Amino acid sequence: MSVMKLSMGPQHPITGHFRFILDVDGDLVLKLEPDIGYTHRGIEKLAEKRTYLQNLPVIERVNSYCDSAGTMLGYLEVIEEVMGLEVPERAKYLRVIAAELNRIASHLYAASLFSVATGLETMLMWTINDRELILDLLEKLTGQRITYTYQTIGGVRFDMPDGFKEEALKRLDYLEKRTEDYYKMLLWNHTFQIRTKKVGILKPSDAIKLGIVGPNLRASGVKADVRKDEPYEVYDRFDFSIPTGKNGDSYDRLEVRFKEVEQSIQILRQAIKDIPKGPIKRWAPPIVPKGEAYTRVEAARGEFGYYLVSDGTMKPYRLKITPPSFRNLIALPHLCRNVPLGDIPIIYISLDLIPMDVDR
Repeated sequence: MSVMKLSMGPQHPITGHFRFILDVDGDLVLKLEPDIGYTHRGIEKLAEKRTYLQNLPVIERVNSYCDSAGTMLGYLEVIEEVMGLEVPERAKYLRVIAAELNRIASHLYAASLFSVATGLETMLMWTINDRELILDLLEKLTGQRITYTYQTIGGVRFDMPDGFKEEALKRLDYLEKRTEDYYKMLLWNHTFQIRTKKVGILKPSDAIKLGIVGPNLRASGVKADVRKDEPYEVYDRFDFSIPTGKNGDSYDRLEVRFKEVEQSIQILRQAIKDIPKGPIKRWAPPIVPKGEAYTRVEAARGEFGYYLVSDGTMKPYRLKITPPSFRNLIALPHLCRNVPLGDIPIIYISLDLIPMDVDR
């Protein structure tokens, strides 16, 4: 055996802002060590120097461009928990609408990257173009396309604009039919199946032991979702299911995300139909009382945990963020043992890791 060290990345088209240190014997990868930190911004420390309100645009950039609404929601939940602040009903519905739209956009983006990794670039253009339809809705609702600062302490900044309901339902109907094309083009594609089935198998017991969260955990057959297990906002009022996989391989990890898009569409239809009238925000004092709390939400990539310690001032004493990509990163070296070098990009992309989310 002749083992050689190989450095892969950091290159945006391959690994993103990661570097992988590989031990290889020929084209067989014996070991993978992720080298992180290229996008570290010190967000947890920055949060201590800014007021709770000033932290809003900072916190949503933990996950950056993919799931701003899902990222922000956990931060607001933990503040409102310490304050004992009850958010108006209409605001809760609007928060769910923003979060589920963002979940769809995030999963479509993940599918586009997966398409590139497997050499099926037609699907890249399909999902990226369809993602624009969702970003248009988010822009109409929030005023922004990528990072929104729409949700705020005590509610949301803007109400649903005129014509939003009709346009949203129209586009959701289109997207639901469009998912049938995704299956035909990608999931039922023989080449895609060869590249992804039985590649990067994560057993349920290993997924639980490693602390994997979100679609990656559910793809291994574990039915766990914070929206069902510990409902927040108004998720307990909606009828939706939790898709799971059978084999825990790279194929299942994408299929679960497509199924989650379908479930998000169902949640959005119910939320848009049942949204009550009323205020969209409750006044919140600038000073958070002394106390501490931990909350978690189900973002697009999985469980986002926030632990807040308040010393009774306008700024957090300590804010600890546990993002899903950081938790799911541990699966990468676990899955990349004794596998062909050509499978590394497939396994990596299937986990849908975001470097900014990992580094914070």
